[in-house]
Amino acid sequence: MIVMTDERHGPVVEVPPAAASHGYWRGVFSRLAKDKTAIGCTVILTAIVLAAVFAPLIAPSDPSVGSVLKRLKPVGEPGFLLGSDELGRDMLTRLLYGGRMSLITGIVPVALALIIGGGLGTLAGYMGGWINSIVMRTTDVIFAFPSVLMAVAISGALGAGLENMLLALTIVLIPPIVRISESVTTQVRSLDFVEAARASGAGSLTIIRAHVLGNILGPIFVYSTSLLSVSIILASGLSFIGLGAKPPTPEWGLMLNALRTAIYSQPIIAALPGVMIFIVSLSFNLLSDSLRSAMDVQR
Repeated sequence: MIVMTDERHGPVVEVPPAAASHGYWRGVFSRLAKDKTAIGCTVILTAIVLAAVFAPLIAPSDPSVGSVLKRLKPVGEPGFLLGSDELGRDMLTRLLYGGRMSLITGIVPVALALIIGGGLGTLAGYMGGWINSIVMRTTDVIFAFPSVLMAVAISGALGAGLENMLLALTIVLIPPIVRISESVTTQVRSLDFVEAARASGAGSLTIIRAHVLGNILGPIFVYSTSLLSVSIILASGLSFIGLGAKPPTPEWGLMLNALRTAIYSQPIIAALPGVMIFIVSLSFNLLSDSLRSAMDVQR
């Protein structure tokens, strides 16, 4: 049994040597199917994703068109189910379209960090020696700075904009994935079946592809799902302070910033983007916990 650990958070998940087997994954999905929390979070996230994808079809109006005469309409106002914002734009429409941007800024950086960080961590963990030292010491340097401070610094240096924000978030999220992948790869490479493959004359790339990846991709993926909420919150924070999406782009963090002056007159409307950020982030965190529990074969 292999215990994947993280230096900051302790043990993350236990990975059986047969993690690549169909029987193992059938057991994982079977446990998830019985987990009410996992099912509930999956339903919520699926609904939000579908609503964001099909926003042009289901949104009641244009997200950029408003009227000063209709500004800050209360929730339930005829024609404004969730009220209107400070420029008279329909809040329901803005929230639907804002989900697109917020999900992109949450998923894309994590996916890129998973590819880059997972590859670097696997290489460092399997090869060891000076390669491991270079990769891990570089990771430690980046890890020395708080994630929020690093994201703000990079975005501030590059300038506001979606592309720069995605780049900043990717750089911030690479180090934790490198650490996790290096840790679990280091443990897998010392197992008997890897030693046997090495003794048979198989090359490093062949061993990594055929024997190592199957045992490490699962836990690395599970850990990466927990970073989705971090990415969404960081992206919303960057947009809130003007380093992310630019007006009039509908984005939950940017909407929070624009509505902060309405907190006393229309507190419910001002809080709606924050509620969406909270729901999505919490759902990703709970789903990640359920995945981690389902992969624990000692449950």
